[in-house]
Amino acid sequence: MSFKSETDTEVLANLMEYIYLKGKVKAEMAVRLALSRVVGAYGLVIICTDEPDKIIAARKGSPLVIGVGNEEYFLASDATPIVEYTKSVIYLNDDDVAIITKNELTLKTVRNDPQTPVVQQLDIDIGEIDKGGFAHYMLKEIFEQPRSILDTFRGRVAPDFSSIRLGGLFNVLPKLIDARRIIIIGCGTSWHAGLLGEYLFEDLARIPVEVEYASEFRYRHPIINKDDVIIAISQSGETADTLAAIQLAKEAGALVLGICNVVGSSIPRETDAGVYTHAGPEIGVASTKAFTAQVTVLAMMAILIGRKKNILTEETYLKYIKYLTEVPKKIEDILKMDDDFKKIATLYKEANNFLYLGRGYFFPVALEGALKLKEISYIHAEGYPAAEMKHGPIALIDHNMPVVVIAAKDTSYEKIVSNIQEVKARDGIVIAVVTEGDKVIKELADHVLEIPDTDTVFTPLLAVIPLQLLSYHIAVMRGCHVDQPRNLAKSVTVE
Repeated sequence: MSFKSETDTEVLANLMEYIYLKGKVKAEMAVRLALSRVVGAYGLVIICTDEPDKIIAARKGSPLVIGVGNEEYFLASDATPIVEYTKSVIYLNDDDVAIITKNELTLKTVRNDPQTPVVQQLDIDIGEIDKGGFAHYMLKEIFEQPRSILDTFRGRVAPDFSSIRLGGLFNVLPKLIDARRIIIIGCGTSWHAGLLGEYLFEDLARIPVEVEYASEFRYRHPIINKDDVIIAISQSGETADTLAAIQLAKEAGALVLGICNVVGSSIPRETDAGVYTHAGPEIGVASTKAFTAQVTVLAMMAILIGRKKNILTEETYLKYIKYLTEVPKKIEDILKMDDDFKKIATLYKEANNFLYLGRGYFFPVALEGALKLKEISYIHAEGYPAAEMKHGPIALIDHNMPVVVIAAKDTSYEKIVSNIQEVKARDGIVIAVVTEGDKVIKELADHVLEIPDTDTVFTPLLAVIPLQLLSYHIAVMRGCHVDQPRNLAKSVTVE
């Protein structure tokens, strides 16, 4: 066998060709024999020049979906590009091999065991995957958040706002209520949502929580007990590290739940139960509406469990439900101020570094704001707990350093005011996200981004919106490819 590139996929192509030529077998058998001898993840679509009327598809670890049309088939890593042509899809499972001809699809395993294809119907409208008049998908998805959050709790909050019901957790709710510990796993933005989940579960349900990067969790020989609950968070449902971490947790006998956006994807199929976010298709690589939908689900879970455990009184329970249902309208109000955020972006589009600070519930928001700026504008940005500024980052602050402070009213408000004063004492530029009507920080900060008042539990859902828009406008002004930032993929389906 000779290799012509440094691409690992070529190893498989060479192995298949070797077996095909030396064994004098059909292409299908060559594929299955080759796959039975390799270790690792793959999502393959294979054509043999000697059998041009046939396509062979196979998956393990990496996603692969087949669209079923009228005497035609479509193959992709997810369903979004297929919906324009058909809403009937088949999701391949690990070790599945599909043999496709013009008029027939046959499904079997690598070991040649016949399988019955399960055709599912996509609940996606073609209008959801165009830009809808917006300049970029990311901007469209930021502006969709009032609707996506509403869709996330629609049908789960009673019409009279008297209760929360999460049908996907109905059969496992007793185990969740009695959990000794919750471990939340995710990557990137989903990990930030998980950090907010830690605050929510510990605050409202009094359950100890650990939040882990899936990539670290799977490799560090973690201690997992049978009375632990693992919550895996992923927009795509196909994140390779998260899927591997799920398998590890299942082998340890823990209850594994999924929070995912894509119906039929791998994580919902691999977990014991879970909740779909219903955010709708998210095309932009930098996640926006998926993040707020994930946090909405985590909030509903924490509120529900807190009430079931009698941690929350009936009065407090109803109060939180009311606050939740008010979030979409409050985000609509924030989006009306987009021109204000754009003006601030104009002033700092050439900055080389940003620092994001927050306390308590607002620390994960600071991390998410910094990540958004890094992802799409290529400006170096770091998120820190505000109190940690004095343990290193304060040395970086000068008149060239914009510092974004999430400073909405909460129990640590006086502390964050003190942090802002420390930044200003060192000639730092302060861009503060504040509660509407705030007068103290308005006198201190160079710029304020106002958000409506709500309970601290739901303030992160509001506070992240100005940060998303600030990042978006800076990236556009810098001429960056907002929807497809360099070196990044929407779904990280390989290690």
